Amino acid sequence: MSHYGVIAGIHKESLAEELGLEIGDRILSVNGQELMDIIDLSFAFAEEEIELLIEKANGEQELIEFDKEYDEELGVEFESAVFDNIRRCGNKCWFCFVDQIAPNMRDSLSIKDDDYRMSFLYGNFVTLTNIREMDLQRIKQLHLSPLFISVHTTNGQLRARMLNNKRAANIIEQLEYLVKNDIQIHTQIVLCPGINDGEILDQTIHDLINMGENVLSLAIVPVGLTKYRESCYSLTGFSMEQAGKIIEQVEKWQLIARKKFGKNFVYLGDEFYFLANQDIPDADYYDDFPQLENGIGLTRDFIEEWNACQDKDCNAYEEPIYLDIVCGKSAEKILSILLRELEIKNLFIRVIPIENKFFGENITVTGLLTGQDIIQQLKFLSGKRDGIIIPGVSLRKGENIFLDDYHISDIEKELGAKVQIAHDAVDLNRLLKMWNNFKEENETEDMNYTWQGNCAYTKNN
Repeated sequence: MSHYGVIAGIHKESLAEELGLEIGDRILSVNGQELMDIIDLSFAFAEEEIELLIEKANGEQELIEFDKEYDEELGVEFESAVFDNIRRCGNKCWFCFVDQIAPNMRDSLSIKDDDYRMSFLYGNFVTLTNIREMDLQRIKQLHLSPLFISVHTTNGQLRARMLNNKRAANIIEQLEYLVKNDIQIHTQIVLCPGINDGEILDQTIHDLINMGENVLSLAIVPVGLTKYRESCYSLTGFSMEQAGKIIEQVEKWQLIARKKFGKNFVYLGDEFYFLANQDIPDADYYDDFPQLENGIGLTRDFIEEWNACQDKDCNAYEEPIYLDIVCGKSAEKILSILLRELEIKNLFIRVIPIENKFFGENITVTGLLTGQDIIQQLKFLSGKRDGIIIPGVSLRKGENIFLDDYHISDIEKELGAKVQIAHDAVDLNRLLKMWNNFKEENETEDMNYTWQGNCAYTKNN
């Protein structure tokens, strides 16, 4: 059999543990059905009588027969959610960020997936350029909803050019098929000045709004440009004036959408407000934050979370504590405002906005900070430093490693100070108020938090 799922972890007191399954075992089939992914496994495992065919590390196959409760899960983790290899992106998008990665970085940063299954399972955005008729039928049959789709423009000819793939022109037909078959979708646009903005953007928003309520939301984010664009399509970023006009343009469509759906429907990435030097919208603007994982509304969500965990009575420190808080340049203003109101005796906070020399000065978000930039820019700052707080979004999920493969321990060694990680506003609040409780150990396990924002934090006396 060509497809199999490799077990990477077994939950304690699970059915898998009871059956004697081991890490490294390959699951070949369930009740005779070959499995392409964990979606197939989930549906096949809904039966109460199971024949599980596995292959041990030595190549020996074993058929395990057992009965289970209808809703009882196997209790395993797999090396990959898909068993027949993740589908790679065959596009050459003008704006692709992966094509702008620095040379000689680890291979995993250059992998571009474009797999509808990862979209359904994890909210990854896909272009649908590699989707086949049988895939559409499977999506319909299994009702794999919602999906997350990178539209960029509904102008088929322009989209084909932007993605360098003639199949990209079919986006309207594909979206209509999904909507017609009751598949809900979240959409996004990477906006490029002079390419898919202006009247093209108006037409795209118009088309998506008029596809009906199964199109749940539209996120618009500005193109990100690193300094590694020698072989890429010539693009520019948005100016302050251009960002302001985009905000005005989208607000007109939000009025239309709110009358039609009772929600704004289309939401701008935080970067537009930073670029235009405008305030981040209130929470009501984001409705139920439908694309928070895509970075839409993260700053407002952080602010709301921060305000909710503040109290009037803060413990004072007996001795002075000096903490540096690292953030991207776009987050400095927001963070400084929040921390200005935090009054803790003997706590001295210094917010350090890091200039992104690794990717280039145009990159100002916190999520793309690197360990070497942090070290170099903190090393030459004078003054006392008892500890450093790093935003969790700058690290690989589940690990204390930055995009440039620097480790948290490298920062501790180079700067001679303890480092702690703030995954969200609650973490940051807790660290500032109880630093002495944490400075002796650095938590390394994945806390499953997703502080992915541009928010990070100012001087506090």
